[in-house]
Amino acid sequence: MTIDNVILEENGVWRYLSQGIAENRNADIVFAFGDTQMVKKGETFKLLSEKFPHSHIVGASSSGNILGSSISSRPMVVSAVAFETSHVEVHSVDFYEGANIEELSSTLVGKLTKEGLKHVFIISDGVHVNGSQLVRGINECLDGVEATGGLAGDGARFQETFVFCNGEAVENTIVAIGFYGEKLTISSGCFGGWNEFGAQRVVVRSKDNIVYEIDDEPALDLYKRYLGVYADQLPNSGLRFPLSIKKEEDDSEVIRTIVGIDEAAKSVIFAGDVPEGYLVKLMKCDIDNLVEGAKKAACEITIANDKPSLALVVSCVGRKLVLGQLVDDELEEVANTLGENASLVGFYSYGEIAPFVVDRLKCELHNQTMTLTAIYED
Repeated sequence: MTIDNVILEENGVWRYLSQGIAENRNADIVFAFGDTQMVKKGETFKLLSEKFPHSHIVGASSSGNILGSSISSRPMVVSAVAFETSHVEVHSVDFYEGANIEELSSTLVGKLTKEGLKHVFIISDGVHVNGSQLVRGINECLDGVEATGGLAGDGARFQETFVFCNGEAVENTIVAIGFYGEKLTISSGCFGGWNEFGAQRVVVRSKDNIVYEIDDEPALDLYKRYLGVYADQLPNSGLRFPLSIKKEEDDSEVIRTIVGIDEAAKSVIFAGDVPEGYLVKLMKCDIDNLVEGAKKAACEITIANDKPSLALVVSCVGRKLVLGQLVDDELEEVANTLGENASLVGFYSYGEIAPFVVDRLKCELHNQTMTLTAIYED
């Protein structure tokens, strides 16, 4: 397995960080993550396809381009991967407003050849898709296979996101990448690092990702009461105060981020479904714990230190905004934990897809979470 990391400048100039595939051989798959304006230009895919004419090219717009142990200041990061004996299969589906995302994602994953399938990686539109419906559909078709991935980003704008799949980047698209090979080892890790506070409560009334009542109190009133001086800054200040949710007492909690509020309805809008009857707690950030959480995600990874490996990193735009100038610290922890033979590439996203350790065969939609997918050949 050979990995070649490259930067594509806005003027079309390639800058190589390693030599190999891009100069001497064809890659099986090329991952490209970039700023929205760079990704949406038709010229960008033309440059990628000219450089890698026989490769699958996938990727997305992002809220921060990850390459190595830091966020790159360049407009696009590219990782070209050539396997020795393994291979990939790629499918995509477009959707329209009001489409049944659960049904579409199930059908999409179902297109992947089942025999020999080791892992599924998902890249999806990040603005127009219901991420909770997306993962439900994926889970319907996994059949003993683990899935990870993420939702495309758009900086901190939340206006438009774009996805590559062997063509010019477009909106309203979901991509499924299947990995195959007897020598292929793929593992994942995810961890938040947020601190819960206050009493455990119950969602009394909600619809999809909109919560109206928690413990018979309007959800927005509850948030304002707990946030104090931060209440006037909602919904932006909500990035610092996500919600942990779980169905049963002993379940692992999933994190949900605030993306909006409705003063008239006194409701809170989250970046993922919050079903009625779920147990919830408010959360707050501790910078050290967030960085440590990234390290814990990396510690869940199975990796061979003597072999080159690709580490696909999908972390949340909310973490990036909260960490600020310290955002590279979480990437450094991941890089140091995985070792020098791990090549990190990825993006800050509008939603992360990964399973918990306790149930590897069921992926979840996460917010405010560091997720990792490590790939290598024995």
